Amino acid sequence: MHPYAALTPEVVLDAVSTLGLRPDGRLLALSSYENRVYQIWLEEGAPVVGKFYRPGRWSAAQIEEEHAFAHELAEREIPVVAPSHQGTFGGFTFAVYPRRGGRTPEFDNPKVLEWIGRFMGRIHAVGSTRKFVHRESLTPKSFGHDPRAYLLGTSFIPADLLDAWKAITQQALQLVDACYERAGNVKTIRLHGDCHPGNILWTEDGPHFVDLDDARTGPAMQDLWMLLSGDRAAMSLQLRAVLDGYEQFMEFDRRELNLLEPLRTLRLIHYSAWIGRRWDDPAFPAAFPWFNTQRFWQDKILELREQIALMQEEPLTL
Repeated sequence: MHPYAALTPEVVLDAVSTLGLRPDGRLLALSSYENRVYQIWLEEGAPVVGKFYRPGRWSAAQIEEEHAFAHELAEREIPVVAPSHQGTFGGFTFAVYPRRGGRTPEFDNPKVLEWIGRFMGRIHAVGSTRKFVHRESLTPKSFGHDPRAYLLGTSFIPADLLDAWKAITQQALQLVDACYERAGNVKTIRLHGDCHPGNILWTEDGPHFVDLDDARTGPAMQDLWMLLSGDRAAMSLQLRAVLDGYEQFMEFDRRELNLLEPLRTLRLIHYSAWIGRRWDDPAFPAAFPWFNTQRFWQDKILELREQIALMQEEPLTL
């Protein structure tokens, strides 16, 4: 039985009650696969959001560093949603957050990208002042070579595609390593870590950032490349807009342009292993039914071929 099977509505409500809050019994499960996240209504005041961490994923020290980083940013009036309460109950570590709404930003608007860039620069300026002690680092090994080794030790990849996937991932990671070597000894800092569009919400007051669950040490580019889309010309324009805001608070090392496509490549490999490692969680086969199919692995091989071609080109220019 998966550990989350024990996370019943009663356990969620009882856990929140141990923090001195008074749930009125209403719960709404929110979209989240890594953890279990709920909107929880209270007898008094606005609803809150409760996040119940996946058992065994992070240590207590790693979760504490996530929370400390969020509070450090919030104390500097950077719009990051930090937990208001945290605790343990019924074998689960959990945190309670104020509910913050918003919509997806208009990423095709240069002014919006500049605004996001200003706050990202402030996040990184704070992130660069000290190091994580317990949180993981994003490296070619942790996000590429290790996930590849894991997948090769499973039966997820169809037998008739195994040789092709093995060869394409080997070639891709050789190029990732070469691009990292070309970038040189770039600075690594504390990052948001998973700054995709769904983790940035927009209101009339501007952007705010949610979900520091993947906060880790790595190059600044990791928090910037997910803001970009389209062809090279479009991404170049978008990155210029982001950096117009970013560099008001934090210098950007142009050598990190060498890491844009390698980081995208690492995410592709890491993503496949992430699903595989969670396959015993009933939520994953239901949410990703295509993972265990021929088409999924064919598509991944094609995507990696495209990434190889991109990594063989000159880095993005500004």
